[in-house]
Amino acid sequence: MQAVISQRVEQIRQWLAESQLDALLIPHEDEYLGEYIPAHNERLQWATGFTGSAGMAIITRDKAAVFVDGRYVVQVRKQVPGDVFEYRHLIEEPPMQWAQDNLATGSHVAVDPRLHSGAWLEQMTEKMAGSLALVCINANPIDTLWHDRPAATLSDAKLMCLDFVGTSCAEKRTEIAAELKNQKAEAALLTQLDSIAWLLNIRGSDVPSLPVLLSTAIIHADESVDFYIDPARLPAEFSAHVGDGVRIHQPEELEAGLKALSGKEVLIDPATSNAWAGQVLNGAGARMIAAADPCLLPKAAKNPTEVAGMKASHIRDGVAMAKFLAWVDAQVAADNLLDEGTLSDKLWQFRSLDPSCTDVSFDTISAAGGNAAMCHYNHLNQPEPSVLEMDNVYLVDSGGQYPDGTTDITRTIAVGQPDDEVKKAFTLVLKGHISLSSARFPKGTNGTQLDALARQHLWAHGYDFDHGTGHGVGHFLSVHEGPQRISKVYNPTALLPGMVLSNEPGYYRADAFGIRIENLELVVEVETNGDMTMLGFESLTRAPIDRRLIDLSLMTDAELAWLNHYHQTVFDVISPSLEGDDLAWLQQATAPLTR
Repeated sequence: MQAVISQRVEQIRQWLAESQLDALLIPHEDEYLGEYIPAHNERLQWATGFTGSAGMAIITRDKAAVFVDGRYVVQVRKQVPGDVFEYRHLIEEPPMQWAQDNLATGSHVAVDPRLHSGAWLEQMTEKMAGSLALVCINANPIDTLWHDRPAATLSDAKLMCLDFVGTSCAEKRTEIAAELKNQKAEAALLTQLDSIAWLLNIRGSDVPSLPVLLSTAIIHADESVDFYIDPARLPAEFSAHVGDGVRIHQPEELEAGLKALSGKEVLIDPATSNAWAGQVLNGAGARMIAAADPCLLPKAAKNPTEVAGMKASHIRDGVAMAKFLAWVDAQVAADNLLDEGTLSDKLWQFRSLDPSCTDVSFDTISAAGGNAAMCHYNHLNQPEPSVLEMDNVYLVDSGGQYPDGTTDITRTIAVGQPDDEVKKAFTLVLKGHISLSSARFPKGTNGTQLDALARQHLWAHGYDFDHGTGHGVGHFLSVHEGPQRISKVYNPTALLPGMVLSNEPGYYRADAFGIRIENLELVVEVETNGDMTMLGFESLTRAPIDRRLIDLSLMTDAELAWLNHYHQTVFDVISPSLEGDDLAWLQQATAPLTR
């Protein structure tokens, strides 16, 4: 593979020389700027060999560097040849800073504007002024050089009936059009694939783990939509499904559609729309309004039908989790210490027993022992997966995609008899989890204001975790959904009833063990004795939390009451679907804890 990567880098350098350019920037993203990208758009992997979900590379005429964040510092060294690429930290050593340090003043850096947000390109152009010139290219050289590029997976659209989504496409278009008028916009460009899927009540399977269709849309203030997708992918009932006013165009007609907005006020999200679209609109004389994708908030605040579906899917997901956790315990009891890959595959087998489960919602994190200390570990990126380690823990972070909901759950379980230090850390994480789950807060509160609740008990002992506490989750859409978030990093979005967020504090001790406890939480209105209507969380996830790892001396009576009530709820909703050894395991795993 090293020779192949070296050859590809040389081909890019030859292109740079022919084009009179000095460097090429290669991000992980494709033109939709989403977290997950299909195989045919994995340009960074083609150029470097790196398979992680975030990163960037710069290739100059005589140097090259690959940039990854803390999740991938080990993986990148295994996948990317060190004699071709320098290894750099994406956050601590930003790519454009490296470019400034390694290129002569006035050098020309090639940028594909389809693969960067408008906000990024504007910021970097301003920042590099006087040192480097960013040159927007019309065609990406990788697309020309990638001779064995896989064909795009273009699935047929699946129509979502009202029994699943609750609100018709026509009603959603009315709501979004009203918001456009409120912002004095005549149209909005929609490039986020989950926003389009939500608006039109359709799903697909073009992207791994994400049930969407590769497409683009423009919604107008008169409630009509121009939808850019091959019409052959749409069923005959599509027009009746979405209602009047949705016009279908071939994807290659998008540029003409953008130019047709000449002279109009067009809302475009500079954070989620690629720079190319903004350049076309600007060149056509459209007046751009920089604002958030208008579908984000309505999509995030689930309606009653979606909430009911999320609850139902979590019960079925919980059944699969219970069968899996019971099976793991039985294997360990039989001294059968399986490897991480076998465990991950078995979990999918249990999920797929439910015929409605269409896919995983992300690549399963199956981490034994010290591997669990890497919070985004992926056994598929290792030479060979590790096996369970006695007297330590096993961490599994996974989820499923169901037509009525999306799930995401992390459980950390005992393998043998972990020591008191592991139990102490687990209990501190659990206390933070319970504290956040039990929170009451007024309307207008954002996730940043709640973040410390999940960390306070860890902080008291000098511990912390280096990731966000919670992310939004979609309804049969993206497992990582904005704009809501619970994190140290400031997020201004107020939590609204119907939003779903993860609650996943953790603790990680390098090369020793890792702990994370994750449930999904629904934001709900809560009655109090005061004169204000408060908000709180209702746990959606239905799976036991490992009682064997709890240090009871660190738990308060209120925390024990929460845990026992949670476990009783889990037993009540899951036990009817279990029998035999699985039911016996669940009875033991959810039994009340007392001092």
